[in-house]
Amino acid sequence: MPVHTSVSSQGGRGKGVGLGLALASALAFGGSGVAAKPLIEAGLDPLHVVWLRVTGAALVMLPLAVRHRALLRRRPALLAGFGLLAVAGVQACYFAALSRIPVGVALLIEYLAPALVLGWVRFVQRRPVTRAAALGVVLAAGGLACVVEVWSGLSFDALGLLLALGAACCQVGYFVLSDQGGDAGDEAPDPLGVIAYGLLGGAAVLTVVARPWGMDWSVLAGSAHLDGTAVPAFALLAWIVLIATVAAYVTGVLSVRRLSPQVAGVVACLEAVIATVLAWVLLGEHLSAPQIAGGAIVLVGAFIAQSSAPADGSPRPVAQGGAELELSARGTAA
Repeated sequence: MPVHTSVSSQGGRGKGVGLGLALASALAFGGSGVAAKPLIEAGLDPLHVVWLRVTGAALVMLPLAVRHRALLRRRPALLAGFGLLAVAGVQACYFAALSRIPVGVALLIEYLAPALVLGWVRFVQRRPVTRAAALGVVLAAGGLACVVEVWSGLSFDALGLLLALGAACCQVGYFVLSDQGGDAGDEAPDPLGVIAYGLLGGAAVLTVVARPWGMDWSVLAGSAHLDGTAVPAFALLAWIVLIATVAAYVTGVLSVRRLSPQVAGVVACLEAVIATVLAWVLLGEHLSAPQIAGGAIVLVGAFIAQSSAPADGSPRPVAQGGAELELSARGTAA
């Protein structure tokens, strides 16, 4: 899903605006888990929270889907895969993981995706990768070992860790699908249209899986708790839909239009830091010093893996983009 960058956007003002948009996108995405976890703890099933998020965002983005309806004829497989993996798969696995492990840990595990993409490139596509990229994979794996505290016998819930890893694997599918349109030039699908149809497709899949007709709707009329502070549940849902989904995706896409995808992807790595800090402040989820150090190593490894070029000298990065995610400045172009 390539994004065309105009010549004028290379100016200082355009880059400044682009950096601001990228930071706004990272902040918006980073707050999704912090807003979702209180709803899950209040009694909503994680799948129901995902369905509310994706369906609400799909309705908001519906006008864009109508505008780009030609995509249904031109790229049906891309849209279907995008909805299944990049929207439904990532969100469902990530939110289910939140019900079992801390927000920061779930998101840091999800940031293994760039390293996993390298594995796809090396062993499935059989393309060589640089030593720096391989180093990024090793660093990310080592940092993850610190985050989950392997020396304590995996002190976190094993299923929660597997669900977070599943979110990372679904992101790999997102990167691979994005790469399919990388050589299309002017015929490349508009990223906003792909996002809109991805949300619609994801909402359709999640409706079958989550069966929202059995949801406890009364939870939304009550309150949820942020580290002991009561907050209207509907306000948290509105934040998830409007800010952490719609605004996050749109600002992410617009930032890539003003920056190179590499720069936007690097800025998006701040999402994990933002999510961890917000979870610490708002949810009281404190991480130990080794976990914080491990998280930093994961981010460094993800950055190296993300920005390293293939060893064969081809112009496109091996693993362009980055987490919730799905669809943002992290990986609008693979």
